[in-house]
Amino acid sequence: MSNDTLPRPARTTGRTPPPAHRPARRRRHRSGRANPVAGAGALIWLVIVLVPVYAMLSASLTGPDKALTGNPLTPPADPTLDNYNTVLHSGFWHLLANTAIVAASVVGIVLVLCVPLAYAAVRTRDRLSGAAFRVFLTGVAIPAQAVVVPLYLLITELGLYDSLLAVILPTAAFAMPVSVLVLVGTLRDISEELYEAMALDGASSLRMLFRLTIPLAKGGIGTVVVYSALQAWNGFLFPLIFTQSDGPRVLTLGLFTYVSQFGVNIPALLASVVLSGIPVFAVYLVARRALVGGLMGVGGK
Repeated sequence: MSNDTLPRPARTTGRTPPPAHRPARRRRHRSGRANPVAGAGALIWLVIVLVPVYAMLSASLTGPDKALTGNPLTPPADPTLDNYNTVLHSGFWHLLANTAIVAASVVGIVLVLCVPLAYAAVRTRDRLSGAAFRVFLTGVAIPAQAVVVPLYLLITELGLYDSLLAVILPTAAFAMPVSVLVLVGTLRDISEELYEAMALDGASSLRMLFRLTIPLAKGGIGTVVVYSALQAWNGFLFPLIFTQSDGPRVLTLGLFTYVSQFGVNIPALLASVVLSGIPVFAVYLVARRALVGGLMGVGGK
């Protein structure tokens, strides 16, 4: 066979052949199609929530003689800030300080106790730990009204009656079961490989708690902070039963200042509600992402 009939090798130009066509990746974002049912439901919910808030703000800007006259949804003809001035000069700052002390103390107690409890419940795999965790969660099913009489006797025997501690300790105790439940769900989202890697480096359980668990559980911790703070801020039963004098009075009891035997100062009462709700709303704006993430069980990711 002659050389003319042999196949000649293809010339190389130094260029790499074009890559094979790769399939397009699936888009992960949701479809842009409108959902009228969800939009209508959200609009209805927004109206249900905002209409009472608007009526409250409108009534707080009216005079006492016009509170129950006319349409409550009509803007006030002569808005006035006298009701807010009355509230601010009727011991509101003292009530606000007491409520802030109670809320901060409850949050501190819950975090100091619940974070290690949740960590032990997740990292300890024996039967005793699981049984203790289930017994601890029975507190979720116990209403405060069912144990208020034994608590009253206990607080009286301890000499804590008519003090802020009489409000702080029961409030923290009843906030702990739900807080532990939220934190356990958050800590279970942390990868086991991370714990194993720190164990290989010789890290102790205490170091794992502060260097690994707490930084990765900020979502769940934020949820617990908001939840326990709201429980303390809006609490009414324990302050009503365990306090008597004006010294340890909190905001929820301060509303009775505008309720007398012969009538109710509705505009001043609503102005007090508006002022007491501003700190709660501010906390929600700051921690809303952590709250939603922790409640969805993805706070550790």
